[in-house]
Amino acid sequence: MKLIRHLTPQGPAHAALQPDGTARAIAGDLLGEWRVTDQVATLGKRLAPLAPATIICIGLNYAKHAAEGGKPPPERPMWFMKLPGTVQHPGDAIRLPAIQASTRVDYEAELAIVLGQTARNVARADALDYVLGYTCANDVSARDWQREWGGGQWNHAKSFDTFCPLGPVLVTPDEISNPNALRIRSLLNGTVMQDSNTADMIFDVPAIIEFLTADKTLPAGTLILTGTPEGVGFARKPPVWLQPGDTIAVEIEGIGTLSNPVA
Repeated sequence: MKLIRHLTPQGPAHAALQPDGTARAIAGDLLGEWRVTDQVATLGKRLAPLAPATIICIGLNYAKHAAEGGKPPPERPMWFMKLPGTVQHPGDAIRLPAIQASTRVDYEAELAIVLGQTARNVARADALDYVLGYTCANDVSARDWQREWGGGQWNHAKSFDTFCPLGPVLVTPDEISNPNALRIRSLLNGTVMQDSNTADMIFDVPAIIEFLTADKTLPAGTLILTGTPEGVGFARKPPVWLQPGDTIAVEIEGIGTLSNPVA
């Protein structure tokens, strides 16, 4: 099932897309009890599929991406966090930082997981049972803040407002039986920059959930970005940085295309 979040006169609401192109309103809470109704939804502005309070990201999680950055594969998942204000809607602009200006803003196509229930000490065998759905994400990163000005930590470089576009839909696990067998791409102004498969992850989705929940409680609605494949801007010769007027798109098999202009 493909779920969307959109703006209605009463505020944000979820709906389920139908094969005929229409949508049905959803009653209840996606993080609790919910159901698809018979009511046809009049769709408003498309929003990010959720507004997460917790955003966790995995770094260096594709073997070829680690290699292009000259890094050995990590022994355990490397994780960091982004602020909730990074979330941006499909079609809305990624805004380059102005006050803490960066000239090296990069794109990162990523598969994102949304947890549908509170999770703690989840065994690998049970990990996918905790997944509400999957969506496309762009882990936009200011590389100068990440590599030169940030004191060696990544959170600041990746937490500027609009630096986490999400969407266009949230796909439930019944349509994605294996999240580690999906083609994933990014396209900058129509040119393919990244073209890989989630099978290249060093730590697959069950391993990520098992590791992150060990002795830690992740609330329902937690968003987990699972890493990016090779082809990012900093590793190109010469490097490629996002510029005002660009359009960056993330495509994932079975989910769709998330596209955002840069301003």
